[in-house]
Amino acid sequence: MKPRLVALLAGALMLTVPGSASAQAATAANTPGLPGPDNAITDVPGIKVGQVQSARAPYLTGTTVIYTPTMSVAGVDQRGGAPATKETDLLDPLNSNPGVNAVMLGGSSMYGLSATDGIISWLEERGEGVRVGSGVAPIVPAADIFDLGRGGNFKARTTPEWGYLAAQAAKEGPVRQGVVGGGTGARAGGLKGGVGTASMTLSDGTVVGAIVVVNSAGSPVDPRDCSLFAARYEVAGEFRGLETPKAKECRPEAKADAPSLNTTIAVVATNAPLEKAAAARMAGNSQDGLARAISPIHTLGDGDTIFGMSTGTGTPLRVNNPADSRRLNEIFNAATDTLTRATGHAMLNATSVGTTQSYCDRYPSACKKVKPLPQNKQGEAPEVTRDALAAAAEKVREVAPLPQ
Repeated sequence: MKPRLVALLAGALMLTVPGSASAQAATAANTPGLPGPDNAITDVPGIKVGQVQSARAPYLTGTTVIYTPTMSVAGVDQRGGAPATKETDLLDPLNSNPGVNAVMLGGSSMYGLSATDGIISWLEERGEGVRVGSGVAPIVPAADIFDLGRGGNFKARTTPEWGYLAAQAAKEGPVRQGVVGGGTGARAGGLKGGVGTASMTLSDGTVVGAIVVVNSAGSPVDPRDCSLFAARYEVAGEFRGLETPKAKECRPEAKADAPSLNTTIAVVATNAPLEKAAAARMAGNSQDGLARAISPIHTLGDGDTIFGMSTGTGTPLRVNNPADSRRLNEIFNAATDTLTRATGHAMLNATSVGTTQSYCDRYPSACKKVKPLPQNKQGEAPEVTRDALAAAAEKVREVAPLPQ
């Protein structure tokens, strides 16, 4: 794998002018086999991400929004025995819904699904959604993780205002990772989980990206040597110096919560044009990306849900068209690998909260040489404040008055 990687990087360097930042960005975006410039789902044209959270007691939760200014085709694949989801039936290829305006990956379990109301309000303000009569119906499917009570108060939950603020924060470019957004209260096999993202450029220039909230009952750590399962899928040194921990640190793992109440949720996206069935198939194949990074996966205490999104235009690729099979397989396989890598980033970027240790704090020798992300690649995720919630509440509650 290393010789192939060296060859790819050497080829990339030959295409650029040394020292040119714009040339380096173009290389990262257009070189097959390498991540995009931000190694994030936002490298997929047409995708923006917004995140807000609070880690101040009694809160330890948040909201992540994946927003597409142009409605995108979407599918879904749900596994595990305990999902908290909304509007997933709309994405069935048998149903007439044309696409989505946004997808929410949130905290606060079933209660946090109300945060979609704020996203819908923000979209309605902008006139975005399916045209219905004189108005619009924004389409915002969602999945939430279980993080209730982890900040000290079971009732410290996200609300429509949180969704509004997350949508308002949506932008292109770097995506904040770790203990942010919908991953603020996440745990993974007894360790601190969180948000992770990654991308990949394919042989024809197509871009595939993934964003995940890792909150699994299973462990992302290989019990044989305490390395991250996802580390073996690293591309171009993206884990920034991560190593296998020293044997003396590889003691029995942190125990998962009992009873186990978890769920890992994700979005995989591409700018290739897909029909709804192909988007659903991409989501389904990508579940294998979680299986490579977490063990066990899809337990009865998880509600693992993956959304597949296509921002592409033109003739859609179809799963029942043999002429499309080769290209679809390349996209699906890349989405699977990219989600595995995103899971690794979530664990690597997580930080300890309270008594829940991060991977790097539990296995310090593994992260001893890990370099921090450059400041301009860290992304933003605003903290929720009382003033921000009050301002958002005025927007969310704007409704037509009842007749006298």
